[in-house]
Amino acid sequence: MKPLTINFARMKETIEYSAKVGEIPNNGLCRLALSKEDKAMREQFQEWMIEAGLEVRVDDFGNMYGRRKGQTNLDPLVVGSHLDTQPNGGRFDGVLGVLSALEAIRTLNDYEIETYRSIEIVNFANEEGARFEPPLLGSGGLAGVFSKEYVYNRQDRDRKVFKNELAEIGFKSDEKNRLQRAHAFLELHIEQGPILENERITIGAVEGIKGMSWLEVKVTGEGGHAGPTPMPLRKDAMMAATSMIAHIERKCADADGDLTVTVGRLDVKPGAVNCIPEKVVFSVDVRHLDDEIREKFIAEEKAVLHEMAADRKVDLETEMLWEVDTSTFHEDIIFQVSKSAERLGYSNRRLYSGAGHDAKYMNDFTATGMIFLSSVDGKSHVESELTLDDDIYKGANVLLDAMIHLADNKE
Repeated sequence: MKPLTINFARMKETIEYSAKVGEIPNNGLCRLALSKEDKAMREQFQEWMIEAGLEVRVDDFGNMYGRRKGQTNLDPLVVGSHLDTQPNGGRFDGVLGVLSALEAIRTLNDYEIETYRSIEIVNFANEEGARFEPPLLGSGGLAGVFSKEYVYNRQDRDRKVFKNELAEIGFKSDEKNRLQRAHAFLELHIEQGPILENERITIGAVEGIKGMSWLEVKVTGEGGHAGPTPMPLRKDAMMAATSMIAHIERKCADADGDLTVTVGRLDVKPGAVNCIPEKVVFSVDVRHLDDEIREKFIAEEKAVLHEMAADRKVDLETEMLWEVDTSTFHEDIIFQVSKSAERLGYSNRRLYSGAGHDAKYMNDFTATGMIFLSSVDGKSHVESELTLDDDIYKGANVLLDAMIHLADNKE
């Protein structure tokens, strides 16, 4: 039987609608978790699910589900991703994973196809971690990685609390609505890197996700006037911090090419032109496929940073904000993604993800896999993030085909 294909014109309309909710200049999106923009998009997504005949519910973490009944009561196939974005994010990211799942359901409805297992599509809450740290709170809460108390007590930079903000937008519901079991979980996502584009490969069958650590480094010195205080007598937190950051970059460059280190957040106090900085707080994101290499790098750098702090007569504190080991996805799901791509005549290859995804924690919940689509110039988490229409169409077709086969699995 010839594989089904989605209605791309219809899917394009949903993508364009989404791109207007939280739109910022240069084709970007700012749709932070539990914001008014997130609320608006959630309400529209809920309406779309109802129109598609799905049974809609929301759990206590704000995760949204839409269930399409199958022939049996066996554990369902679960498909989806997230609709929240970075502050200067793109319009594709995890959004495509949710909207592709919706379009696949619509296509099954078009052809009146009844699957053996039920299919549930999901929009996970606070995947990005841009507003409430750490990321993956919705999927992590569902998988039991984070307690309900932990998730509910997360605060943003304005000290607004996750629990209260979830209630404020009207998407705080009952624990009984959580997903209880799943036969498998499948997530479509843009690659957010350059491999598929550089190799001119259409589909990535994702083997797993690299391990990653988020650290916070606090450097405390002494403030003072920028003019009268001689340089040798200063305890300048900013100068110390910049030396530390430069050292981290040099050590990363000396490591193997798979190690990545990013300083993405920097807070300086008092933050005035003519004041010596008395306190600097910066983040460090470390990732590697080999957990031992990542952990060794962090341990060695923490020791060096303490030495540098002592030399500059400043105080240093480090805190691990979030840490996850490398995960490997289920071989049957990886194989099905490749097989579906081949059935449709699309080139494909296996690869690991350097970015975190909801599939990371869903891998602890059930058999999990991912589909990657090409990112133009490997860009993501920026306004210029772009995945071409042809790649979106092909990726959604692979998702649809894989969904049909996984939902018809009788084992």
